[in-house]
Amino acid sequence: MKKLVFSAWLLLLTGVSQAQSVYNAREAFNPQFYPYPGNDFRSASGEPGPRYWQNRADYKINCTLDTARHGVTGNVEITYTNNSPDNLKFLWLQLDQNIYRKDSRGSATTTQTGGRWANASFTEGDVISAITVEAGGKKYKPEYNVADTRMQVWLQDALKSTGGKIKLSIDFSFEVPEYGTDRMGRLNTKNGWVYEIAQWFPRMAVYDDIQGWNVLPYLGAGEFYLEYGDIEFSVTAPSNLIIVGSGDLQNPQDCFASDQLKRYKDAQNSDKTVVIRGDKEIGDKKTWLARPAVTWKFKIQNTRDVAWAASRAFVLDAARINLPSGKKSLAVSAYPIESIKKDGWQRSTEMVKASIEHYSNKWFEYPYGAAVNVAGIVGGMEYPGIVFCSYNSSGAGLWGVTDHEFGHTWFPMIVGSNERKYAWMDEGFNTFINDFSTEEFNKGEFKQQSFFQDPNSTFMVKYTFNDKMDGLYNIPDVIQQDNLGIAAYMKPSQMLHLLRDQVIGAKRFDAAFREYIQRWAYKHPTPWDFFHTMENVAGEDLSWFWRSWVLNAWKLDVAAKGVKYTEKLPAKGADVTIENLEKMPMPVSILVKETNGKEHRFDLPVEIWQRGSEWTFHVPSTSEIAEVTVDPDKKLPDLNRDNNKYIKK
Repeated sequence: MKKLVFSAWLLLLTGVSQAQSVYNAREAFNPQFYPYPGNDFRSASGEPGPRYWQNRADYKINCTLDTARHGVTGNVEITYTNNSPDNLKFLWLQLDQNIYRKDSRGSATTTQTGGRWANASFTEGDVISAITVEAGGKKYKPEYNVADTRMQVWLQDALKSTGGKIKLSIDFSFEVPEYGTDRMGRLNTKNGWVYEIAQWFPRMAVYDDIQGWNVLPYLGAGEFYLEYGDIEFSVTAPSNLIIVGSGDLQNPQDCFASDQLKRYKDAQNSDKTVVIRGDKEIGDKKTWLARPAVTWKFKIQNTRDVAWAASRAFVLDAARINLPSGKKSLAVSAYPIESIKKDGWQRSTEMVKASIEHYSNKWFEYPYGAAVNVAGIVGGMEYPGIVFCSYNSSGAGLWGVTDHEFGHTWFPMIVGSNERKYAWMDEGFNTFINDFSTEEFNKGEFKQQSFFQDPNSTFMVKYTFNDKMDGLYNIPDVIQQDNLGIAAYMKPSQMLHLLRDQVIGAKRFDAAFREYIQRWAYKHPTPWDFFHTMENVAGEDLSWFWRSWVLNAWKLDVAAKGVKYTEKLPAKGADVTIENLEKMPMPVSILVKETNGKEHRFDLPVEIWQRGSEWTFHVPSTSEIAEVTVDPDKKLPDLNRDNNKYIKK
């Protein structure tokens, strides 16, 4: 009998977890994590240092929409301030419309492989007809080179460091593509075209203390990295069009008919949606202004970009947004009548208002005078103060895309990370905060449960952590298109939930996450600034965590390995051994049940894995161990749950 009992225990010891562990404690907990120490520009605590700097770009733009040829013609005046310690002999700008040229790098790569960001047709891109530089009291026409989606402007005299200013005036024009990499374009409805205009004027590339000029080309998947400043822009278009744009509309009295103007003002003081231009007014010429064209003027401060939309097909409604400081903003929705259906776009303003108010109360106050949701051809894309969402969306789909795109106000419109390099820092962080807003909206009306939305389900863990899945620390254009939804959105969100719920706790996490937003609002954080901030504010060395989730694509597989009784007598206690078979360490919970019905729960910290792949802990049992379960609540992304349980034979 004793021999059989020992043999059964030995079988458990060697049989439940037969896989060979690949875990390396010295690699996981290597003390050298940060590639450089803090300095005067970026503190080791994660804060901007006392000499932190970033350059500034202010824009004044005037443009005209030609609906006959689907074209935009305009002039942009850029006031660029060089706050860096370097004198700049040349400047780099972004010409994102050039991605739609047949000979662009994006057309040769992204369009060739197909998918969401592929162009259906081509344009001539940005046509630059004139450039003038004004500096030191003189004006001149500079030499410039266009290289795909970038333009280099050479200066006659270097732009002085620490505060030197220069003005560039650029005349530009482009044809609006019908499908513009799912970020802009035009939709033909029965009442006219819906134009969604973005990446539409020459914008300054970022010059920073990490890389100097950031000049990665625009290929489609990688989004944007831009300087902050104030932007004033005007759009002149036929008077039967409604135009919405980033920021505050400066001249509503010039743009709306009298009845519509009254409703526009009513909406600014209403918590309920007010229809400014109803569906019955779209074809009614009596509601149009009695002149051929109208100029709509917008202004937005401390922003990195602007976008706008125009259509004679728009239904327009709005409601007041209440901000925690007592300030007000305006939720606005513009959509064609095709978007009116059950739980359709007539609910958009309600959703915009709820989304903005939630994030403002939980994380950081919304900074802009309006939040505009536009229904059109774009499936979902964000810009400061305005987002583009699919005109087909309704119900949970409309809430999800609206809330997600407005969540981007915080990442990366306020916290200005480099989207072209680190999609996980904007898409992933945004997906994370979306979970809280969805749970709150209308008492969880659109909170749905399925194995796709449970990241720790067996199906999703095997999908997320499969060997062909790209890691987080890749630029978006390197990640396989089919993997981007996981690597940029879901996995970093899962990472933050686990950090919050399983590693440091909600209170410490929320305080650190808010501090990160506060510290880097309207600035340019790197991944290391985020890591430093979370560690310093939460009071936790998390190098093992970042190494597992961000810098590597490590997996987690913790197994119940064995049970051994003290002096072979269950009444004197038992030692339980668990093993980490993969490379990722995580805290782990263990539930132990005895045959007499008594239960023991152990919440073991990550430090159990500091000396090796196995950990043995004592259980004060009084009878035989009936069952040992690793991660009983299924909170961890354990790759193989088949080895998570020991059951007494």
